[in-house]
Amino acid sequence: MYIAENWKDYELIDTSDGERLERWGKYILIRPDPQIIWNTEKDGSWDNAHGVYRRSSKGGGSWIVSKMPDEWVIGCEDMRFAVAPMGFKHTGIFPEQKANWDWYMPLIKNANRPIKLLNLFAYTGCASVAAAKSGASVCHVDASKGIVAKAKHNAELSDIAEAKIRYIVDDCFKFVEREIRRGNKYDAIIMDPPSYGRGTSGEVWKMEDMADQLVAKTALLLSDKPLFYLLNSYTTGLSASSCAYIAGLRIAKKIGGKVEADELGLKASKTGLYLPCGASTRITFD
Repeated sequence: MYIAENWKDYELIDTSDGERLERWGKYILIRPDPQIIWNTEKDGSWDNAHGVYRRSSKGGGSWIVSKMPDEWVIGCEDMRFAVAPMGFKHTGIFPEQKANWDWYMPLIKNANRPIKLLNLFAYTGCASVAAAKSGASVCHVDASKGIVAKAKHNAELSDIAEAKIRYIVDDCFKFVEREIRRGNKYDAIIMDPPSYGRGTSGEVWKMEDMADQLVAKTALLLSDKPLFYLLNSYTTGLSASSCAYIAGLRIAKKIGGKVEADELGLKASKTGLYLPCGASTRITFD
């Protein structure tokens, strides 16, 4: 398991009965998590949360307790990110991804050459910030104009020079196809696709149906001297092993590279239990 460690302002405190108790800076949140199928005794630390999100039996959910601001800022090493409780229990940050930042930031810093990086399905840009802080020139692509605005905000909070990240509001599949036609190449690729999505014409796609095609297409964007490739999955049908097979067949078998894959995890400080939080497939190239 790839464990996210040494967060300054985030802490997974406890996990029980389908919920996680977390500290985001000075605010305590309770959010649902379908991976938490175990029950442990909940002590008094669960009683005074600043925010509680509960799912509805009719679908969706809402923050039933909200004693927190609309936004606040937390730190992670020399980076700063905005926390903003949103719909569908999200906060704008996936703290388990720090395990991946800790992996690829040294790769970029030690490359001793300019690194051109593509971040697809880039969301609020935490990965883009981590890559840019390490010296990469980043192309950040997401289909949501509002989410890209949040990514720009995170870059500003982290004092990232405007020229270090180029923001593209576009359908990621169509952007990749255009980049292939243009002949553009990247030394590193990060992908964090959602389980479900809609195209610009309203068509619905499922990640487990598109993963093989997407990896094959993005492989065509790798430069002649690639540094790394990272595929994240939060989709039940796309385990670490499944993604590793796809990456091995579509990338490593054709252009080389070492494939590794495992679950992402966070350690609960109260119990020491590890919470699985999706999976990552990593490829490094000599």
